[in-house]
Amino acid sequence: MYLLGLDIGSSSVKASLVEVSTGDIIVTAQSPAHELEILAPRPGWAEQDPETWWHHVIEALKTLQAKKVSLGAVEAIGISYQMHGLVVVDRDLNPLRSSIIWCDSRAASYGERALGILGSGFCQEHLLNSPGNFTASKLAWVKENQPDVYGRIHKMMLPGDYIGMKLTGEVVSTLTGYSEGILWDFQQERQSEELISAFGFNPDCFPDIVPVFGHQGRVTHQASRITGLREGIPVTYRAGDQPNNALSLNVLEPGEVAATAGTSGVIYGILDHVNHDPQSRVNVFAHVNHRQPDTRLGVLLCINGTGILYSWIKKLLAGTGLEYDSLNQMAAGVEPGSDGLMIFPFGNGVERIHQNRPFGGRIINLDLNRHGRAHLVRSAQEGIVYALMYGFEAMQEMGVRTETVRAGYANLFLSPVFRQIFADVTGTSVQLFNTDGATGAARGAGLGAGLYANPAEAFKSLAVVEQIKPDPQTQGKYRQFYQLWKSEMLKALS
Repeated sequence: MYLLGLDIGSSSVKASLVEVSTGDIIVTAQSPAHELEILAPRPGWAEQDPETWWHHVIEALKTLQAKKVSLGAVEAIGISYQMHGLVVVDRDLNPLRSSIIWCDSRAASYGERALGILGSGFCQEHLLNSPGNFTASKLAWVKENQPDVYGRIHKMMLPGDYIGMKLTGEVVSTLTGYSEGILWDFQQERQSEELISAFGFNPDCFPDIVPVFGHQGRVTHQASRITGLREGIPVTYRAGDQPNNALSLNVLEPGEVAATAGTSGVIYGILDHVNHDPQSRVNVFAHVNHRQPDTRLGVLLCINGTGILYSWIKKLLAGTGLEYDSLNQMAAGVEPGSDGLMIFPFGNGVERIHQNRPFGGRIINLDLNRHGRAHLVRSAQEGIVYALMYGFEAMQEMGVRTETVRAGYANLFLSPVFRQIFADVTGTSVQLFNTDGATGAARGAGLGAGLYANPAEAFKSLAVVEQIKPDPQTQGKYRQFYQLWKSEMLKALS
């Protein structure tokens, strides 16, 4: 018996089959092979067509079948997805416009407007965040700027809800989904009627809530015909990519912290009590195992411009034919501190740690007589870690504590230089695991279907691939370099 995990990213769609009894990864697939296009019709905008995600789900499943595995043996399906996106559909469940995705900046002013109406005290105590640039604010942008579209909205949803709907025909979401859209009241433990009223939304456009782990619908005859999945297979888990990444690393309890460094970079810790960042530099959402009376909240630091900065540098140097492995080797040939060159990885929309103030990507201290390509590569890796550390400090102020950070053996954590910089700057031991979002979603499906009794059983095959500890020879230097970088950033923000 298999479990199927689907990970709907902004770069690609991934699918993974996990064998129920052993927990082993049987086969994985990705579509497309290159990065998905992000449409940017105006500066600061970022959109994708939801039908493109569905197309690549189908293609990824075809790839699995081509590897001689039977989708007929799938017993349950889990879905992970890019957070904070907005999908709106009509009564025939067709998209009314492209999805406004996570790194789109256009709605920040609408969140500020709602913050003014509701008050910062209410937002922090009830929503644990300001409305910011999240899903509710994006819906407000549509309401004001595209009233013809808004008037035809039957339901709004998140990207994972859309894929769930395509599989099952059911328009549903979860408590974690509502919280990531800043639509959940943690004091009242219900949908935030006050926020909906402040934005003037029609309450009927919001989906029903189903458990994160549990029955969320079954594959329809039409979806079965298109995908090759057996009709009637239950969807039993869904979560945004960062809570799901934490689940995939078995990060469920206080003291456990997950990290990822893909297109965006994230550090994600767990609290067992309601709390918020007074300066709104990091976010607090319901974790996948949050349920009364057991409070489990995910404190999420996100830097939008991490992996995308590294991708940009790769493209910038593409004339040399370099691949990421070659870039990592180049970085290893440069001393810590990159000979004074500093990069600020903030070129992918406004950043929460800057309280949504425009900053942009920056390079400073460039010396054309000393700095070459390798300095640029290493400085980018250092700047990404410094940005993550700045947010991690805010998390620590909220009570997030850890000596060990868990991460998937993927993306920037494939770079020995990056992971050593991360350990040195954060002062933590980094444990790497052979897992990813699609695999985590598959194991989540097993929990939701009752095929696993508890997380320990679901993650029994999860093992540390490599562990990296701070290096006494470089940690002290990096503490100094980080303080210099931080000082320059704060100076530019003042």
